[in-house]
Amino acid sequence: MSDLNCGSGGGATTYPQLRVASVFIILIGSTTGALFPVLAKRTNWLHVPKPVFDFAKFFGSGVIIATAFIHLLSPAISELGSPCLSPAWQQYPYPLALAMLSIFSIFIVELVAFRWGTSKLAALGVKHDAHGHGLGAHAAHGPEGGSLPDSDSHSEKIHEDLESAHDHTRLDLGAAGQIIGVFILEFGVLLHSILIGLTLAVDPSFKILFVVIIFHQTFEGLGIGTRLAHLQVPPKYNYVAICAALLYGITTPLGIAVGLGVKSTYNPGSTTASIVSGVLDSLSAGILLYTGLVELLAHEFIFNKEMITGSNGRVAYAISCMLFGCGIMALLGRWA
Repeated sequence: MSDLNCGSGGGATTYPQLRVASVFIILIGSTTGALFPVLAKRTNWLHVPKPVFDFAKFFGSGVIIATAFIHLLSPAISELGSPCLSPAWQQYPYPLALAMLSIFSIFIVELVAFRWGTSKLAALGVKHDAHGHGLGAHAAHGPEGGSLPDSDSHSEKIHEDLESAHDHTRLDLGAAGQIIGVFILEFGVLLHSILIGLTLAVDPSFKILFVVIIFHQTFEGLGIGTRLAHLQVPPKYNYVAICAALLYGITTPLGIAVGLGVKSTYNPGSTTASIVSGVLDSLSAGILLYTGLVELLAHEFIFNKEMITGSNGRVAYAISCMLFGCGIMALLGRWA
């Protein structure tokens, strides 16, 4: 314990040029991973076959689940079990409790939002599909009602205007639900990405960690990007997916830049840093666990008609892609 440093300072100063270059290298990897699926899905000049998209989607789901367990919850347990912390932190499994708190908080928020959105749609006479594929999914039909006489053109015009307004409201509510769901996922990932950047900037084992984080952020970006690409929103909301992908791309480089700026005073193993990163990792783990198991696994497999009625081969392929993504991300946990 003689080399235990629970105070400030202690950041490594080796490979200064490579640490600065890592800001831009990881920026390219993270942004490419997150932005490529979005552009491929929403632009005409970048065409990607559907099987490739399906692979990326299921691969990304596995990546997100492995990130929650291996790259968030496990480090949180270590951080909040640090010898720099007071013995009170060892008397209760705080990381697991915080992750559980996060899961139920997200569940309650989403349930309230879901019920509110459903009531708004019901007021318009639109039936909501509770097991629809993806957040905000709804039945495609519009309001039901009696037909108007063809001779009454004025009444018909009013009826058409009302239907148009109902359609726009339904689309906006559905888009809002999907956007909220994806941003819940992204929020958990962003907290994790910033902490990764801070650690990389001052970690003594820089070279190994640098290589691992390049793959880590690219694969994680692919997982986020495929979720963003499958957002079913009106054209006026297309910018949301692109902005979210760019936001993910800059978070880890931003964390590295901040870490380089405070490397003389920042110590990731200090008492304060251990508590902050441990709490944030625990909460982020809960967010990703809920999103990965409920929004991704449940909606992509259990409540997805294509998986229920599809061939055994298609289901096996989807599960294999997911397990492959999960396995690769879990393997990276061996080094970071």
